[in-house]
Amino acid sequence: MQNTLHKHIPEAAIPQVLQLLKYDNLVVLVKKERKTRHGDYKALPNGKHQITINENLNRYRFLITLIHEIAHFEAYKHYGKFIKPHGMEWKRTFQHLMLPFINPEVFPSTILPLLANHFRNPKASSDTDAKLALALKQFDAPNNKNYIFEIPYEEAFKFRNNKVFKKVKKRVKRYECVEIKTGKVYLFSPNAEVELIRSHESEIVVNKK
Repeated sequence: MQNTLHKHIPEAAIPQVLQLLKYDNLVVLVKKERKTRHGDYKALPNGKHQITINENLNRYRFLITLIHEIAHFEAYKHYGKFIKPHGMEWKRTFQHLMLPFINPEVFPSTILPLLANHFRNPKASSDTDAKLALALKQFDAPNNKNYIFEIPYEEAFKFRNNKVFKKVKKRVKRYECVEIKTGKVYLFSPNAEVELIRSHESEIVVNKK
């Protein structure tokens, strides 16, 4: 496990993470990218507990995701299986586990204030924190994609299934986007990653409609 961690998280975080993973009944697996999640946690029927993390995450997002899932395990262990997945018990556990890592030996100084703010009340996904998500994205491998909140209104973009949409307006937490081909309205999370279509490409798409 230590060799795997060397590939995926900051070196200064490894000793503390190994302490958190010392349980014989806890297994961590690194998986190929899943579009709908960065990681997950499961209590298995055989009494073991399994955490999976996407292999394509940059080392800072990987660490945050790993501690997020370990917090699910610790909350389950201390409070039982009937708590809410991202309720107060999980939030407190996540805050407690994450605190030792929020220091300049582990994270770049530009991210530390954003992390401190986020962990005052951690959400089910760090992706819902637009400022933190954008700061973490700069450490990703280039992929020519933008978050929805970065896309200008009335501009066209492709989503993961290659359908083409136009960003229309913002509701309370999500963005209303229209599929150009069908006219159907869809709601997108602010941090959904999409591919912006340049103006000349957008004209071609509209003409094909």
